Amino acid sequence: MNAAQTAGIRPNFPAGIAQPALRALYGAGLESLEQLTGVSESELLKLHGMGPAAVKKLREAMLDRGLKFQPDEGSGARGK
Repeated sequence: MNAAQTAGIRPNFPAGIAQPALRALYGAGLESLEQLTGVSESELLKLHGMGPAAVKKLREAMLDRGLKFQPDEGSGARGK
């Protein structure tokens, strides 16, 4: 998805997320905060265009809505 394509999209993500990060999200088929509950922060950071600042803003927006990323593999935070 190029800048012209994302320019007309009303993002379902918080304000302040840079266009490269938005393109990365939409390119991965992620179109809402709710969908981000199915991925980990480390998975997001592997997307071209996604950086730590965008992940931080997404995490904060998710926490405001009671949502969380999946735990990173090897983090030891597994369900009981």
